[in-house]
Amino acid sequence: MNIPQAVLIGVVLAPGVVFAALALLWLLGCTPGEKFLTRLSSAIYLGGTAGIAVLSWALLVSKKAPMKIVLPLGNWYAVGHDHFPLVLMVDRLSLPFLALSVVLSGLIGHFSATYLHREPGFLRFYLLLHLFAFGSFLAFAAGSFDLLAVGWEIVGITSVLLIGFFQQRPAPVENGLHVFGIYRVCDIGLLAAIFFLHHWAGSTSLSRDFSQLHGMPVFVICFLLLFAASGKAAQVPFSGWLPRAMEGPTPSSAVFYGAISIHLGAYLLLRAEPLLALSPLASAGVILIGGLTALHCTLAGRVSADAKTSLAYATLTQVGLIFIEIGLGWQWLAIVHMLGNAIFRTLQYLRAPSLLHDYHQMYAASGCEKHDDVVPPRTGTPGQFQLLLYRWAFDRGHLDTILDRGVIAPLLRVSRYLMNLDHRESSGSRVQPHLTLPFASGPLVEENPE
Repeated sequence: MNIPQAVLIGVVLAPGVVFAALALLWLLGCTPGEKFLTRLSSAIYLGGTAGIAVLSWALLVSKKAPMKIVLPLGNWYAVGHDHFPLVLMVDRLSLPFLALSVVLSGLIGHFSATYLHREPGFLRFYLLLHLFAFGSFLAFAAGSFDLLAVGWEIVGITSVLLIGFFQQRPAPVENGLHVFGIYRVCDIGLLAAIFFLHHWAGSTSLSRDFSQLHGMPVFVICFLLLFAASGKAAQVPFSGWLPRAMEGPTPSSAVFYGAISIHLGAYLLLRAEPLLALSPLASAGVILIGGLTALHCTLAGRVSADAKTSLAYATLTQVGLIFIEIGLGWQWLAIVHMLGNAIFRTLQYLRAPSLLHDYHQMYAASGCEKHDDVVPPRTGTPGQFQLLLYRWAFDRGHLDTILDRGVIAPLLRVSRYLMNLDHRESSGSRVQPHLTLPFASGPLVEENPE
């Protein structure tokens, strides 16, 4: 193992090791102080930033083509011709996103020291921040779709837990469950795509040449990857979950839904670009999804009544445009757009609470009346159609209703049935406790006196 490879594994594993150590201390009843947590966070991400500088220099002076650093760590398992390779890789595509994740995670860790000061969940937030950083580093530095899926899932579960961070209130928990349901459904696309890659291509390595795939197999794989990417990136028809995610703390909204997590779906499509190039129909699907999302979120964002929801839809509008760029094959334009959007949205999310405070202070000092009325979108269309358009945008295109009835409610009904069945088998009784969950049409386990 040479120096760049050692640096790569150190950068990726450091937040995961810190998470495991802090979680063990927490389980043993030891709660580190705020100052220790913030200093440890600063040290980890400052070290990660230095490691990124080393990796950048190693790629810059590399004389090999293509320029990349690969660290094979063997196989997690191997059964016949099927195997799960543990390979870390940094190239010109992954390095910018790895660097962005390191810098923004450190920035959020520093910002949160003041924002969450004396918050009861201070330690819990930093645990989830380090776990999220580990998942995102793993996803961006993965050398195969298998390992990328591991980081993908870690990012997803930390997203859900941070949406429900203020667990004493019902709304964050309800919205966290809603997002969890969307993630579970869409992640099936990524897992199925990996299965078919093993079946048809024999490997999921990102260095693999997939030119032997053609016709229906490559279209099916690309469609499944697009389905997974649309869910993670909150593209139409899954756009409704991102405003719900604003229930979490502002720092997590900034780093997850303004910067890193929301762009992970676009990164997946960038990694799948060799496959998309083999299927013009799949590329057209990416363009269509991106265009519909940009249009939908532009209209919905213009009638939003609060700052974070408006920022959420502004973020999604740009991600929709990024999908269009990826579908057109403009890879480097998409990368620059993603990096710029991530940095700008992070600044906006972090600034939003102070901006609203300054806004109210300004009007209080001037004695002027605030005008908080939402103005319908001006489209130059007849009044009746404009009113219908306003109602459609205000209800966010009815996507939340469709998803609640078509995705979330069926999942909860299945969960209700399985929990009921499990309780009956474990207790041997048909009398069940009364327990309700959000979005359910009734109690999760209904009482049965028989």
